[in-house]
Amino acid sequence: MALIRSKPTTPGERGRVRLSSDDLTVSKPKKSLVKAKPQRAGRAANGRISVRRRGGGAKRQYRVIDFKRDKKDVPGQIASIEYDPNRSCRIALVKYADGDWRYILGPEGLGVGDMIVAGDSVEPRTGNALPLRAMPTGTLVHNVELQLGKGGQIVRSAGAAAQVLAKEGGYTLLRLPSGETRQVLDTCMATVGQVGNLDHKNVKLGKAGRSGHLGRRPHVRGVAMNPNDHPHGGGEGRSPIGMPGPKTPWGKPTLGYRTRKNKRSNTFIVRRRHKK
Repeated sequence: MALIRSKPTTPGERGRVRLSSDDLTVSKPKKSLVKAKPQRAGRAANGRISVRRRGGGAKRQYRVIDFKRDKKDVPGQIASIEYDPNRSCRIALVKYADGDWRYILGPEGLGVGDMIVAGDSVEPRTGNALPLRAMPTGTLVHNVELQLGKGGQIVRSAGAAAQVLAKEGGYTLLRLPSGETRQVLDTCMATVGQVGNLDHKNVKLGKAGRSGHLGRRPHVRGVAMNPNDHPHGGGEGRSPIGMPGPKTPWGKPTLGYRTRKNKRSNTFIVRRRHKK
């Protein structure tokens, strides 16, 4: 996929790098696979803000993605490659032999007219979905399940891929994009290949307004605030944070402080992403 560098005709265009849309085949999504997406702007189910600096932005429609790949042994043909405003990768519209239509994450190298299929004993080819126990060692996979039947939960962003390292005792050892190595039940489904849109990481927005279009609100530094607004605030001129370690606005440690509390899956992690 090509990158387009804008000419410096305006300050906002100077330095802007955007993705080419040459890989897209249609401009509108399939109506039956689209539903409304209310703007909750970083709020949890109780309506309270759980992620700060979110709000506004352009309206979006949600594309219903088939993360489960539970249509077993029914071949499907890629009908189109489309843009999805809700994720970093492209999505592919699949027309199955029984007349059903579904969206899947667009793997790298998959194009219009290609055939895919999901099943327990299908060929491990790009776009096909099969259990991890049927994957040859060294295979790159994405959209990996962590619980059987729940659908893919990890390795779903643009350019991401996990590698199958080994199999033992009903588990498959995967190296994740973060560098973490963990065990996953070998009955869980995964899709062969790497997620497409590899150049997404090279995009440069060029101006603050484009961050606003994505729903990202301004981020004010703590040292620029008053002491009653942030622990780092106050002082004359530019001043250090004045405490043993950086803090959140509520006084909790941050910037490298580990907050992981999910001890249930510790036994499945063979090597953490944090290098010692």
